[in-house]
Amino acid sequence: MVSRRRFLTTTSLAAGVGVSLPALAQASETDQSAPPAIAALSTRRAEAQPITVAERAARQEKARQLMRENGLSAILLAQGTSLSYFTGIRWEGGERLFAMLLPAKGEAFYVAPAFEEGRAREQIARAPDGNTPGSNIDIRVWQEDESPYERVAQGLTDRGLATSTIGLEETVKFVFSDSLKKAAPSATFTSATPVAAGCRMIKSRHEIDLMRLASKVTLAAYDATHRSLKVGMTQRDVSNLLETAHRKLGFEGGADVQVGEFSSFPHGSIKPQEIREGTIVMIDGGCSVEGYQSDITRTFVLGKASGKTNDKMKQVFDIVHRAQSAALAAAKPGVEAGSVDAAARKIIADAGYGPDYKYFTHRLGHGIGMDGHEWPYLVRGNPTKLQPEMTFSDEPGIYIVGEFGIRLEDDMHITEAGAELFTPQSPSLEDPFGKV
Repeated sequence: MVSRRRFLTTTSLAAGVGVSLPALAQASETDQSAPPAIAALSTRRAEAQPITVAERAARQEKARQLMRENGLSAILLAQGTSLSYFTGIRWEGGERLFAMLLPAKGEAFYVAPAFEEGRAREQIARAPDGNTPGSNIDIRVWQEDESPYERVAQGLTDRGLATSTIGLEETVKFVFSDSLKKAAPSATFTSATPVAAGCRMIKSRHEIDLMRLASKVTLAAYDATHRSLKVGMTQRDVSNLLETAHRKLGFEGGADVQVGEFSSFPHGSIKPQEIREGTIVMIDGGCSVEGYQSDITRTFVLGKASGKTNDKMKQVFDIVHRAQSAALAAAKPGVEAGSVDAAARKIIADAGYGPDYKYFTHRLGHGIGMDGHEWPYLVRGNPTKLQPEMTFSDEPGIYIVGEFGIRLEDDMHITEAGAELFTPQSPSLEDPFGKV
């Protein structure tokens, strides 16, 4: 079974090579085998408004400001999320360097494989500088027997940056960064995280709207799938239903599914599993809306939870629910990220499922945006102060090896006054969605 995290990575790459999501949604609508609850779903694609060129231009200006504040003369972005965030360019990974050098002053330049120049120009047309009438885009190409790093070094020299401090985005491959240092020995290379994270971790209203829509789409897909479940279904059966439901709603998405004792593995097991009456089912996944992610977990039983074991399940569900609420109440501008983790962890430990990471085995949450996991992290010891328009997962859990695990996860937005979840909390173990 393809993991949800790998699934979202794959669909993100697919978005850069011309996959038509509306076409996929339309194809799904003709699927006569979908259960009634899923067949009744309608596309919400029209609600998703793409990020504009003007918005990306504003992002680049903010990046320039942060460069100046952090003593950087330029930043280098290779293929990946940050490149897409600042330019709209979606370039697949590989051993050949494709990069953008964005200076604190002046226009950007690009380095691309010569045989990819046509595709590069087509992609750069999405970028703010590529949309400027009469602009002369600076693309420095390299043949297969030439060094792309020398092209970067020459570009730095041409811009008067040969002895400057250049920030490298954190996902730049070591082979790229190491070769750049050798090709441009007079420059100082350091981390561009203060710039990339400084921009990306504070979301605009448009970004918040896209993430809220992604969360609502995923919860609706979960609810329709939950109403379509039957005893005897396998993980693959449920995963297929989840993917179909997301497509009916107009987006690509999916989830990992874990059943019974395997729900005690926070990120699941590869072993075949089958849904049984009264047994825990954990669904963890999401979708991508114009490049922005959702990440939601629901844990429930199919049918009625009864008996001594299921009384324990209900008790644990209640503890996790209270921990999620405590984290939501603790999250507000000015508090340290680590203190939000502590608020949830205290509820769980005080209920007898401590100390530390004994049963609540992972951090409370992660930043979320264009990447499913990004800065900052709600983890013990993180002194980062929360700011309005940051977004996180809020996902406490209790995992009892050999028995079951329960995790509840919703995406959370820091507001001026506190925090809000994009989706309603799960009401109960037997009614995981209430009124969606």
